[in-house]
Amino acid sequence: MTAVHQTPAPTIVNGINVDDLQAVAAAVQADPANGQTHWKVTNTWLGQTQSRARVESCRIGGTEVKRRFQFDIDEPLEVGGTNTHPNPQEYLLAALNACMTVGYVALCALQGITLEKVEIETEGDIDLRGFLGLDEAVPAGFESLTYTVRIKGDGTDEQFAAVHKMVQATSPNYHNLSRAVALKAALVIE
Repeated sequence: MTAVHQTPAPTIVNGINVDDLQAVAAAVQADPANGQTHWKVTNTWLGQTQSRARVESCRIGGTEVKRRFQFDIDEPLEVGGTNTHPNPQEYLLAALNACMTVGYVALCALQGITLEKVEIETEGDIDLRGFLGLDEAVPAGFESLTYTVRIKGDGTDEQFAAVHKMVQATSPNYHNLSRAVALKAALVIE
């Protein structure tokens, strides 16, 4: 009689395969090249204030990962748009929120905390005098953002406070928006 070998079921918490996530962390720990990633988005003007963003692929650990996505961007009627899609600032805030959401879910999963809810609300003000070039003293974008995290699950207050602090330390988009990121521009005139 032949013995049947069964592979143990993966540990899934909050929809995250904890075993796989721990394996990724171990691979990056063993060889930092495994943790090197590259991201690219191309936007094409569609007319008026509309553009379409395209994602073709990214690189993770030197391996190209095909990703075929697109999303449209617009502006409200009040600033010359057609109000048919979120504007760039709304995508920026959504990207921050989404990145932090992944952090809360994954970090809680790694600690065995089962979540029922994660909701992040972010807001900020932009003075259009800066965007319109009417006053050089007025910044063109956000000077500060305020966000509120609503989280519910079987963790303790202390566990959630620790995860909150870890998200602030490890979220790429939290990092991107809370610190200056060098922008290197190239202009190609066709």
